[in-house]
Amino acid sequence: MMYDTILSRSFSRSDQKKLGYGAIFFCLLILASIFTALKSHLGALPALTLRLTTVDDHKMLLIEEKSASQEQEVITVQKNFTREMEPLCNVMDPRSDYCSITGDVRVQGSSSTVFVAPSEMLTGNDSWTIRPYARKGDETAMGPIRKWSILPSAVARQPIPICTEHHSVPGVIFSTGGYAGNNFHAFTDIIIPLFTTTRHFGGEVKLLVTNKNPRWLQKFRAILENLSKYEIIDIDSAGENIHCFPRVIVGLKHHKEMIIDPSRSPYSISDFRAFLRSAYSLKKENAIKLQDGELERRPRLLIVSRKRSRSFTNLAEITTMAETLGYEVVASELDSNMSRTPVIVNSCDVMMGVHGAGLTNLVFLPENAVLIQILPIGKFEWHAKVCFGDPARHMNIKYMEYNIKEKESSLIQEFPLDHVVFKDPVAYHKHNWNLFKSRYLEKQNVELDVNRFRQTLVKAMELLH
Repeated sequence: MMYDTILSRSFSRSDQKKLGYGAIFFCLLILASIFTALKSHLGALPALTLRLTTVDDHKMLLIEEKSASQEQEVITVQKNFTREMEPLCNVMDPRSDYCSITGDVRVQGSSSTVFVAPSEMLTGNDSWTIRPYARKGDETAMGPIRKWSILPSAVARQPIPICTEHHSVPGVIFSTGGYAGNNFHAFTDIIIPLFTTTRHFGGEVKLLVTNKNPRWLQKFRAILENLSKYEIIDIDSAGENIHCFPRVIVGLKHHKEMIIDPSRSPYSISDFRAFLRSAYSLKKENAIKLQDGELERRPRLLIVSRKRSRSFTNLAEITTMAETLGYEVVASELDSNMSRTPVIVNSCDVMMGVHGAGLTNLVFLPENAVLIQILPIGKFEWHAKVCFGDPARHMNIKYMEYNIKEKESSLIQEFPLDHVVFKDPVAYHKHNWNLFKSRYLEKQNVELDVNRFRQTLVKAMELLH
């Protein structure tokens, strides 16, 4: 009270305010000096964390204190938790299992094991066993495929083996087993998935083949050499050698039959077809584009002939009819000679054939070409659509179907028209694949009604305009 009275008498109100501000500044200056002197003797100050929470529908701003050491511990735990939540392998995809491992990765062929050395990027205790072939769920195809184990150091029951061969580029393990001998499966199960898996490496990747099929590797050598700059490693025959890589991929990603899903890959099926044209030095990028009334140029028609089953029994008659319409006709079985087949197919504007693996060569057709798939008796609509119809449309190839009549099938020589083999093929084979394959695929040939089929070729000619 006395202090206030003396102060009010000695100074004006303005002077009192100035003096008060000065006192506050002087106190802050003293505190700052004390803090500076004691800083080296004090631990880290608590960190303030603002957290917005909701209680009984009311949002409240909470202030939490954490020491610097506690905060660092939380960050470390969060990082480790995130790493554990990112598995090395995806075994949930319905079409194929796929593993991608980065770090110190060691491959032992004798035990079919991929060892993953200790790494801060790996804290989980999971291990995986997969078959590196993209036909998951098909027991017939997958049964013979060699199993590969992916073992992080935390779960391996033996010391991580010492490297005997060092590689500076990634490695990809894939199988040439399963249905690889069939041209359709060669492309949809292996080649296209291998392209999507390795293309972005620009050749700087090593291919490690399991279930090695020498004939398959030789047949598709041009493709393999354009995906990798290095010799293929037969990993099954590597013995006790330990191949070490900075990254290893086990298995191949498979989207759909003969299709690349661009939402799941940086590439499309069009990119794959451009890659094939480069790998095989194919000259024709676009199909012929006819002008109305043009007679000088003739579109080239490829008839895919077959010798054993689903063959055209009146090939000469079909050829003559097509030539009268203005086509230049080429008939070929399209065998396994991959130095010849891609060139023949690429030179043509229209390709026709009975449903079968030979139509897989549509991948070599030029842009805007026409594919005519001939469906024999047996309810092939679903197979036709999935195997070749949908892929053709994705490849920018115009697609047509021709369903034969009973009298165009060789089955008419064995069964009457009212037989269940014609009337209800599904009831006949009762979803028995072996019976379906035997009756409708292996024991059926086609004699086209050239007068009826003529309109299909006319329409194909129109699509080229």
